[in-house]
Amino acid sequence: MREKLVVGNWKMHGGLESNAALLDRLAAAAALAKRPLGVCVPFPYLAQAQAKLSRSNVAWGAQDVSPHSSGAYTGDVAASMLAEFGCRYVIVGHSERRHGHGEADAVVGAKARAALAAGVTPIACVGETLDERDAGSTEAVVLRQLDAVLGAVASDAKRVVYAYEPVWAIGTGRTATPEQAQAVHARIRQVLSRAGADAATVLYGGSVKASNAAALFAMPDIDGGLVGGASLDADEFLAIANA
Repeated sequence: MREKLVVGNWKMHGGLESNAALLDRLAAAAALAKRPLGVCVPFPYLAQAQAKLSRSNVAWGAQDVSPHSSGAYTGDVAASMLAEFGCRYVIVGHSERRHGHGEADAVVGAKARAALAAGVTPIACVGETLDERDAGSTEAVVLRQLDAVLGAVASDAKRVVYAYEPVWAIGTGRTATPEQAQAVHARIRQVLSRAGADAATVLYGGSVKASNAAALFAMPDIDGGLVGGASLDADEFLAIANA
């Protein structure tokens, strides 16, 4: 059975004091949430997330990981290091990494594989830009990105969480309609089924908020959300989880 899930991506936001209030609020309320919760925080705050959430129902994770297990890779963080901080999840292939840091599909696949090898669940993101959608290339782009992950993880495809995040709807206030999102999710689900990953969780990411979450989550192939800015507001994030 597919897991329902809502994961917050804090991006490059946070501070020790504001984090503490947010994490305490989530830890106290998570038991009443209708969907399991997770938060992916900046690397410096993993220890704080671990300390605050270890006795709660909220999972925690990171926003990126190295494809390498160790070595002379200044600035990189290995999956084994994330595991030592109790991370359940790590985001790989977020559009801000693909486009801002030039990460190729093969690199995203290698990161997903490295995370799995360390016992951390990758949240593998796929999605098209506005130009690609307008050109009618959504399916080709999304399936190309997805195939790179599936090729890298092989028989472990069912252990990955997938997230469809249309780039044109990230941080813009624009959101794919439930029907637009469902159409892409359904196609992703078909590919996952052929890969033996029928039960894999597929999230929607892209300006998810309390006001649109219920309509998105009502779609048959959308299992929850990868939430950006709204995850920094405890009440909003919890409202999304309960949508």
